[in-house]
Amino acid sequence: QRLLYRAIDSGKDQSYVLAVLNQEQLNGAHFPLGDTTKDNIRLEAKSRGLSVALKPDSHDICFVPSGDNAGWLRERLGSQVGDIVDEDGNKLGEHNGAYTFTVGQRRGLALSIPEKSGEPRYVLKVEPVNNRVVVGVKADLAIHEVSGLSPIWCGPRPSGENSGFIQVRAHGSAHSCKYFLDESGPLPELKAIVDQPIYGLATGQAMVIYDGDRVVGSATISGTK
Repeated sequence: QRLLYRAIDSGKDQSYVLAVLNQEQLNGAHFPLGDTTKDNIRLEAKSRGLSVALKPDSHDICFVPSGDNAGWLRERLGSQVGDIVDEDGNKLGEHNGAYTFTVGQRRGLALSIPEKSGEPRYVLKVEPVNNRVVVGVKADLAIHEVSGLSPIWCGPRPSGENSGFIQVRAHGSAHSCKYFLDESGPLPELKAIVDQPIYGLATGQAMVIYDGDRVVGSATISGTK
Protein backbone atom coordinates (compact mmCIF):
# COMPACT_ATOMS: atom_id res chain seq x y z
CA GLN A 1 0.00 0.00 0.00
CA ARG A 2 1.36 3.41 -1.01
CA LEU A 3 1.32 6.26 1.51
CA LEU A 4 1.32 10.02 0.96
CA TYR A 5 3.46 12.35 3.09
CA ARG A 6 4.21 16.06 3.31
CA ALA A 7 7.14 17.29 1.22
CA ILE A 8 10.42 18.22 2.91
CA ASP A 9 10.06 21.80 1.61
CA SER A 10 7.12 23.04 3.70
CA GLY A 11 6.78 26.19 1.59
CA LYS A 12 6.16 24.10 -1.53
CA ASP A 13 4.31 21.18 0.04
CA GLN A 14 1.40 20.05 -2.15
CA SER A 15 0.05 17.26 0.05
CA TYR A 16 -3.15 19.22 0.75
CA VAL A 17 -4.19 19.22 -2.92
CA LEU A 18 -2.85 15.69 -3.50
CA ALA A 19 -5.00 14.30 -0.70
CA VAL A 20 -7.81 13.64 -3.19
CA LEU A 21 -5.80 10.74 -4.66
CA ASN A 22 -7.09 7.26 -3.87
CA GLN A 23 -5.00 4.11 -3.51
CA GLU A 24 -5.23 3.17 -7.17
CA GLN A 25 -3.99 6.61 -8.20
CA LEU A 26 -1.23 6.66 -5.58
CA ASN A 27 -0.01 3.28 -6.81
CA GLY A 28 0.76 4.87 -10.16
CA ALA A 29 2.15 8.15 -8.81
CA HIS A 30 5.76 9.20 -8.25
CA PHE A 31 6.94 12.42 -6.62
CA PRO A 32 10.72 12.47 -7.11
CA LEU A 33 11.19 16.00 -5.73
CA GLY A 34 9.41 15.47 -2.42
CA ASP A 35 12.63 14.90 -0.48
CA THR A 36 14.42 18.08 -1.54
CA THR A 37 13.85 21.86 -1.64
CA LYS A 38 13.01 24.26 -4.47
CA ASP A 39 16.35 26.04 -3.94
CA ASN A 40 18.23 22.77 -4.43
CA ILE A 41 16.26 22.05 -7.60
CA ARG A 42 17.16 25.48 -8.98
CA LEU A 43 20.84 24.85 -8.24
CA GLU A 44 20.64 21.46 -9.94
CA ALA A 45 18.95 22.99 -12.99
CA LYS A 46 21.56 25.75 -13.14
CA SER A 47 24.43 23.25 -12.96
CA ARG A 48 22.92 21.46 -15.96
CA GLY A 49 22.46 24.67 -17.94
CA LEU A 50 18.66 24.53 -17.89
CA SER A 51 16.82 27.82 -18.46
CA VAL A 52 14.09 26.89 -15.95
CA ALA A 53 16.62 27.52 -13.16
CA LEU A 54 15.63 31.19 -13.27
CA LYS A 55 11.94 30.73 -14.02
CA PRO A 56 9.76 32.74 -11.59
CA ASP A 57 7.62 30.84 -9.11
CA SER A 58 4.03 30.24 -10.15
CA HIS A 59 1.17 32.07 -8.41
CA ASP A 60 -1.77 30.66 -6.44
CA ILE A 61 -3.92 31.22 -9.54
CA CYS A 62 -1.50 31.12 -12.45
CA PHE A 63 -3.78 33.02 -14.85
CA VAL A 64 -4.19 35.94 -12.40
CA PRO A 65 -0.55 37.03 -12.00
CA SER A 66 -1.59 40.36 -10.45
CA GLY A 67 -3.17 38.54 -7.52
CA ASP A 68 -6.33 40.67 -7.87
CA ASN A 69 -8.81 37.80 -8.00
CA ALA A 70 -11.82 40.04 -7.34
CA GLY A 71 -10.79 42.41 -10.13
CA TRP A 72 -10.34 39.51 -12.54
CA LEU A 73 -13.87 38.29 -11.77
CA ARG A 74 -15.35 41.80 -11.94
CA GLU A 75 -13.97 42.30 -15.46
CA ARG A 76 -15.81 39.18 -16.60
CA LEU A 77 -18.98 39.23 -14.51
CA GLY A 78 -19.59 42.95 -14.17
CA SER A 79 -21.15 44.78 -11.23
CA GLN A 80 -23.90 42.86 -9.42
CA VAL A 81 -25.28 45.05 -6.64
CA GLY A 82 -26.61 43.16 -3.62
CA ASP A 83 -27.22 43.51 0.10
CA ILE A 84 -24.87 43.15 3.04
CA VAL A 85 -26.90 41.99 6.05
CA ASP A 86 -26.40 40.86 9.63
CA GLU A 87 -27.42 37.39 10.87
CA ASP A 88 -30.97 38.64 11.53
CA GLY A 89 -31.31 39.80 7.93
CA ASN A 90 -31.08 43.52 8.70
CA LYS A 91 -29.58 45.43 5.78
CA LEU A 92 -26.32 47.18 6.67
CA GLY A 93 -25.10 48.19 3.23
CA GLU A 94 -24.57 47.11 -0.36
CA HIS A 95 -21.84 45.42 -2.40
CA ASN A 96 -21.03 45.20 -6.12
CA GLY A 97 -20.86 41.42 -6.35
CA ALA A 98 -21.05 38.61 -3.79
CA TYR A 99 -18.45 36.75 -5.86
CA THR A 100 -15.76 39.17 -4.61
CA PHE A 101 -16.15 38.10 -0.97
CA THR A 102 -14.97 35.08 0.98
CA VAL A 103 -15.81 33.77 4.44
CA GLY A 104 -13.59 35.39 7.07
CA GLN A 105 -12.93 38.52 5.01
CA ARG A 106 -12.81 41.80 6.90
CA ARG A 107 -11.59 44.40 4.42
CA GLY A 108 -13.71 45.83 1.65
CA LEU A 109 -17.09 45.80 3.43
CA ALA A 110 -17.32 49.62 3.59
CA LEU A 111 -20.18 49.62 6.08
CA SER A 112 -21.38 52.92 7.53
CA ILE A 113 -23.44 51.29 10.32
CA PRO A 114 -21.06 50.20 13.11
CA GLU A 115 -21.43 47.01 15.12
CA LYS A 116 -23.07 47.77 18.49
CA SER A 117 -20.15 46.25 20.40
CA GLY A 118 -17.66 48.31 18.41
CA GLU A 119 -15.99 45.15 17.10
CA PRO A 120 -15.04 44.88 13.43
CA ARG A 121 -17.30 42.86 11.16
CA TYR A 122 -16.31 39.82 9.11
CA VAL A 123 -17.98 37.91 6.30
CA LEU A 124 -19.80 34.93 7.85
CA LYS A 125 -21.55 33.62 4.76
CA VAL A 126 -21.74 34.30 1.03
CA GLU A 127 -25.09 33.51 -0.60
CA PRO A 128 -24.49 33.57 -4.37
CA VAL A 129 -28.03 32.52 -5.31
CA ASN A 130 -29.59 35.68 -3.83
CA ASN A 131 -26.38 37.74 -4.14
CA ARG A 132 -26.27 38.41 -0.40
CA VAL A 133 -23.35 38.70 2.03
CA VAL A 134 -23.92 37.98 5.73
CA VAL A 135 -21.58 39.60 8.27
CA GLY A 136 -20.93 39.40 12.02
CA VAL A 137 -18.18 39.62 14.63
CA LYS A 138 -15.12 37.36 14.75
CA ALA A 139 -16.56 35.15 17.50
CA ASP A 140 -19.33 34.15 15.07
CA LEU A 141 -16.67 32.67 12.76
CA ALA A 142 -15.34 30.22 15.36
CA ILE A 143 -15.59 26.59 14.25
CA HIS A 144 -15.14 23.69 16.69
CA GLU A 145 -16.29 20.73 14.59
CA VAL A 146 -15.88 20.05 10.87
CA SER A 147 -17.78 17.44 8.85
CA GLY A 148 -16.92 16.26 5.36
CA LEU A 149 -18.55 14.05 2.74
CA SER A 150 -17.01 11.64 0.21
CA PRO A 151 -13.94 10.73 2.30
CA ILE A 152 -10.89 9.50 0.41
CA TRP A 153 -8.19 7.49 2.20
CA CYS A 154 -4.54 7.91 1.26
CA GLY A 155 -3.57 4.91 3.35
CA PRO A 156 -5.24 2.57 5.84
CA ARG A 157 -8.86 3.44 6.57
CA PRO A 158 -8.97 4.63 10.21
CA SER A 159 -11.22 3.01 12.78
CA GLY A 160 -12.55 4.54 15.97
CA GLU A 161 -11.51 7.96 17.25
CA ASN A 162 -7.96 9.08 16.52
CA SER A 163 -5.71 12.04 17.32
CA GLY A 164 -4.20 13.97 14.45
CA PHE A 165 -4.22 17.28 12.62
CA ILE A 166 -6.66 18.93 10.25
CA GLN A 167 -5.71 21.37 7.50
CA VAL A 168 -8.38 23.36 5.61
CA ARG A 169 -6.27 25.52 3.28
CA ALA A 170 -3.51 24.67 0.83
CA HIS A 171 -0.80 26.44 2.81
CA GLY A 172 -2.71 26.96 6.05
CA SER A 173 -1.88 25.84 9.55
CA ALA A 174 -2.44 22.30 10.77
CA HIS A 175 -4.80 22.23 13.78
CA SER A 176 -4.69 19.44 16.36
CA CYS A 177 -7.91 17.47 16.49
CA LYS A 178 -9.73 14.25 17.20
CA TYR A 179 -11.13 12.65 14.05
CA PHE A 180 -13.38 9.70 13.23
CA LEU A 181 -15.62 8.32 10.50
CA ASP A 182 -19.33 8.75 11.29
CA GLU A 183 -21.42 6.14 9.48
CA SER A 184 -24.65 6.71 11.41
CA GLY A 185 -26.28 8.77 8.63
CA PRO A 186 -27.25 8.02 5.03
CA LEU A 187 -23.74 8.91 3.85
CA PRO A 188 -20.44 8.38 5.71
CA GLU A 189 -18.91 11.58 7.06
CA LEU A 190 -15.37 12.33 8.15
CA LYS A 191 -15.58 14.41 11.32
CA ALA A 192 -12.92 16.38 13.15
CA ILE A 193 -13.24 18.07 16.54
CA VAL A 194 -10.51 20.69 16.90
CA ASP A 195 -8.69 21.50 20.13
CA GLN A 196 -8.72 25.23 19.32
CA PRO A 197 -11.32 27.00 17.14
CA ILE A 198 -10.71 27.55 13.43
CA TYR A 199 -11.87 30.84 11.91
CA GLY A 200 -13.12 31.67 8.43
CA LEU A 201 -14.07 28.22 7.19
CA ALA A 202 -16.55 27.65 4.34
CA THR A 203 -18.36 24.56 3.09
CA GLY A 204 -16.99 23.19 -0.16
CA GLN A 205 -13.36 23.49 0.95
CA ALA A 206 -11.29 20.37 1.42
CA MET A 207 -10.52 19.07 4.89
CA VAL A 208 -7.33 17.01 5.03
CA ILE A 209 -6.39 14.87 8.03
CA TYR A 210 -2.75 14.19 8.92
CA ASP A 211 -1.06 11.73 11.25
CA GLY A 212 2.14 13.67 11.77
CA ASP A 213 3.44 14.19 8.21
CA ARG A 214 1.41 11.33 6.75
CA VAL A 215 -1.82 12.14 4.94
CA VAL A 216 -4.65 10.04 6.38
CA GLY A 217 -7.30 11.23 3.94
CA SER A 218 -9.54 14.05 2.83
CA ALA A 219 -13.20 14.99 2.43
CA THR A 220 -15.28 17.89 1.10
CA ILE A 221 -16.50 20.08 3.96
CA SER A 222 -20.28 19.80 4.21
CA GLY A 223 -20.95 21.35 7.60
CA THR A 224 -19.41 23.11 10.59
CA LYS A 225 -20.34 23.80 14.21
